[in-house]
Amino acid sequence: MEKKEHDLVVIGAGPGGYVAAIRAAQLGMNVACVEKESALGGTCLRVGCIPSKALLESSERYEMTQHQAAEHGLLVGEVGIDVGAMLKRKEKIVDNLTKGVAFLFKKNKVTLYSGAARFTSPDKIVVKGTSSVEVMSKRFLIATGSSPATIPGVAFDGRRIGSSTEALSYDTVPTHLIVIGAGVIGLELGSVWRRLGAKVTVLEYLDRILPEMDEEIAKTAQRSFKKQGMDIRTGCKVTAARVVGDECVVEVEGSEPLRAERVLVAVGRKPLTQGLGLEAAGVKLSDKGRIIVDKSFNTTAANIYAIGDVIGGAMLAHKASDEGVACVENLAGKHGHINYDAIPSIVYTDPEVASVGQHEAQLATQGVPFKKGSFLFRANGRAMCLGSVDGMVKILAHAQTDRVLGVHIVGPRAGELIAEATVAMEYGASAEDLARACHAHPTLSEAIKEAALAVEGRAIHA
Repeated sequence: MEKKEHDLVVIGAGPGGYVAAIRAAQLGMNVACVEKESALGGTCLRVGCIPSKALLESSERYEMTQHQAAEHGLLVGEVGIDVGAMLKRKEKIVDNLTKGVAFLFKKNKVTLYSGAARFTSPDKIVVKGTSSVEVMSKRFLIATGSSPATIPGVAFDGRRIGSSTEALSYDTVPTHLIVIGAGVIGLELGSVWRRLGAKVTVLEYLDRILPEMDEEIAKTAQRSFKKQGMDIRTGCKVTAARVVGDECVVEVEGSEPLRAERVLVAVGRKPLTQGLGLEAAGVKLSDKGRIIVDKSFNTTAANIYAIGDVIGGAMLAHKASDEGVACVENLAGKHGHINYDAIPSIVYTDPEVASVGQHEAQLATQGVPFKKGSFLFRANGRAMCLGSVDGMVKILAHAQTDRVLGVHIVGPRAGELIAEATVAMEYGASAEDLARACHAHPTLSEAIKEAALAVEGRAIHA
């Protein structure tokens, strides 16, 4: 068996792993990265964030052409769908980006090992691909990400009943799609196929959608989704889902079974740690199956670190990337930094939903005194011009210090607007700081200024 040695070996080439590997190489380390998939970029790039956004964009343009062109004075004929072309565009975007990561590895002299990694000791792994290689290193960084979770009684069949991976590649528009789970993934992919003509029924176990988001913002979003024709049912406990002939049967406690052409199971994700040989390395897991780490991302093994979905916290690509950079900068003797209070989260539906910091329920539970201000997009000139006026901006600030504690947006391009709030929170800005900053007119960002003014009851256009 061939033997190799490096300063740092990163296991997993997703948004956490590949970014960490590149940054470590920039810092002068001899770096290798192990990836078992044929393409780089991880779940996010291959079968997650990027392909879903490509389909969301295509489906939104289709729906807009169908239903909103006329009010803009645009006369169009009959509009159709070429699902194959839509999927081909998505795959081209993914292919370009995965090749881009491979190019960056070559540019930064990161050695790539293709295959599955398994620890045989704390300082050694075996990578099994087309051939096997033994790799030794001073340090290892685990960034293997996560895989789709499921629920008892629901088994994936790879075609009719599946996860987001399958839902990104349906070759035809389902007549009826049942989505189990009203989180980010379920609502985004449910939106894609609803726009393209599917009847979409969303079943959520909890009494609300988007449980990690501010409740008022989530309720506002839910009203918009229902108005668009999405059938959202909360408080539903799915007990089973199976394929019967050419359709799926979904059983819900206390209700009649539902039938649909396809079922998308979107009930979250679970850390991907199986097969890594963590016991041989001395790496321990929590009772929830996540790798235990300290503030420096060090596991229970002195020379092994972990970041991203395999450790605690939000399962977000940008969180994993920032953790990867912070981890390797610490290893290089620098001051790696990540602020978990200022990590934005976005739902790319229409309207978009974006959040950073804490929401009202969290602050109330912690006993933190706060004040709030909000502003509706229907009073924003740019939103009117876009024809997208549903939603609002809400800012939560400390009652005494005025420091911004959370910003929550539902509305047009919320995913872009949240960046201003994130930077403000990173630098400890107050609501007054946001209110004093000049915002260009007419822009959607004026809604943030108005919400900041509203914290002290000073909004001009409300």
